[in-house]
Amino acid sequence: MGVVNVTPDSFSDGGRYLDPAAALAHARKLIAEGADILDIGGESTRPGAQPVSEDEELARVRPLVEALRDASIPISVDTRRPRVMREALRAGASMINDVEALESPGALESVASSDCAICLMHKKGDPATMQRDPRYGDVVAEVKAYLAERIAAAESAGINRGRIAIDPGFGFGKTPAHNLELLRRLDELGSLGVPVVAGWSRKSTLGVITGKPVGERLAASIAAALLSVQHGANILRVHDVTETRDALAVWQALRKA
Repeated sequence: MGVVNVTPDSFSDGGRYLDPAAALAHARKLIAEGADILDIGGESTRPGAQPVSEDEELARVRPLVEALRDASIPISVDTRRPRVMREALRAGASMINDVEALESPGALESVASSDCAICLMHKKGDPATMQRDPRYGDVVAEVKAYLAERIAAAESAGINRGRIAIDPGFGFGKTPAHNLELLRRLDELGSLGVPVVAGWSRKSTLGVITGKPVGERLAASIAAALLSVQHGANILRVHDVTETRDALAVWQALRKA
């Protein structure tokens, strides 16, 4: 899953693709590099991020989704707002990736009548404050229980389980220790019976581990991606598609050999 942030303030590439032409060119580049899904976001949800208006988010996202109607791969929109979900689906998106796991009033109803795919993510707190001393008893058990509850809520709303994926939300209300424990026990989420999405690309925990700034975390991101797959991830949400695919090709060749 290749990332296209149409935002001025995303932690890694904020501002680089705010211009519609630049965003479209980057999206087509990721497709050419072998992305299987594009994930377009118009509101940063990085730690400390402030919300943008619904109209602003739509103004950023909708033109790009419309421009990619002819894309050869599914288009996902990363949003937590029901109106943005509905407009994105009308514009041609076929997946909604929600950091709030369809908890917003009206979110379940906004997607239930479509046939789009859904990614339900766990986070603790709001983006502006979620990294201020997050605490868990057992982070894996609590994340798993929450995601199980959200899967059940989606099914109760008429969303078939075959449309659902889950994301443990690395870095969303979690310390580096929480993130590593989730990675170590990621396979435990597999018992929920839906695909698992892992998003480690360039994240701050990798900076804590390596001491590298966000622009120098490619090697660490690839290592985390491979470990995620080894521990049960089915979809990798990444900024660097070519490099991640090359690393996966080597790993897969060894398994086949």
